[in-house]
Amino acid sequence: MAHLPGRVARAPPNTYAVAMQELTEQTLAPGLTARVELTVTDADTAQAVGSGDVPVLGTPRVLALAEAATVAATARHLPSGSTTVGTRVQLEHRAATPVGRTVAAQARLTEVDRRRLVFEITVTEGGQTVAEGRVERALVDRHRFLERAGGAA
Repeated sequence: MAHLPGRVARAPPNTYAVAMQELTEQTLAPGLTARVELTVTDADTAQAVGSGDVPVLGTPRVLALAEAATVAATARHLPSGSTTVGTRVQLEHRAATPVGRTVAAQARLTEVDRRRLVFEITVTEGGQTVAEGRVERALVDRHRFLERAGGAA
């Protein structure tokens, strides 16, 4: 970009995207992991969250736990002013977990494609796989995201 006397030099319109990609490549790499635990309470059951009528861990809570693990896996590695938002989920909830038991969600970042982050998720209880799947998140500028969503920054 040439600088002309008396003119303000402007960056090309895609500078933000290029900068975000460079920051992403420097800070986020496959292999990042996190583990999050939850001891199931009555508030976590399918009955309580409206996803069924049985008093066992509800699938929406399994998903929330899985997403919490993905957030934790990247939290300390995000570029300043950035956050991630969920964009796609594939989850297989295989086994019931009664109230009082503790489940653990393990997230592993497996792919970074520009702003797209892909995680493999495994949720276990007592050595048994309760759920597994894949969560995709997008890296976004927090302020710009909230502006576009119509919320406060």
